[in-house]
Parts: sequence; structure tokens; C-alpha cells
Amino acid sequence: MDNKLKGSDLTRAMLERGDDKVLCAVNNDSDEHAITNIDNADYSFLKYIVSFNNSYFLCKDATHWKHAVPVEKVEVTQQEVGF
Repeated sequence: MDNKLKGSDLTRAMLERGDDKVLCAVNNDSDEHAITNIDNADYSFLKYIVSFNNSYFLCKDATHWKHAVPVEKVEVTQQEVGF
């Protein structure tokens, strides 16, 4: 059995430990749909989540979401693109 936190559960745990904001892929259907939006380059579903209350994640612009999967933004290096 896999007891590692992931997806929305991980975001809740990060907020509980005191993180001020967590960059997440968000969706109201499921964690999987949140990631699919990002995989399809729909970055309008990337939001900074600032709290979790009453079964909803709240982002900085006060929008509520049922699912929020933490993601990272990283700079691409010259070596990674093959130059």
C-alpha cells in the first residue's frame, strides 16, 4: 500500500504545515483533470492556493476549487534543450 501524500492531499498538508501559498494545477472534477489541463498547455488552471476551508481550496483571487495539485515552475537550461 502506498502511504505517500500526493495531489490535493499533499497541498492540504503543505498548507497545514504553514506554507503561505502553493502553486497548483486546479480543477473542480479531479486531481487527474487538473494535471491534464496543464499537460494540454492550459496554464489558466495554474493558481496560487492560499488556504483550505470547508472542503475547498482558495486561491489568491478568492476563487474556490475542489482539487489542487502542487506543481513546480523551473527554468529550462541550455543543456536540456540540446544546444
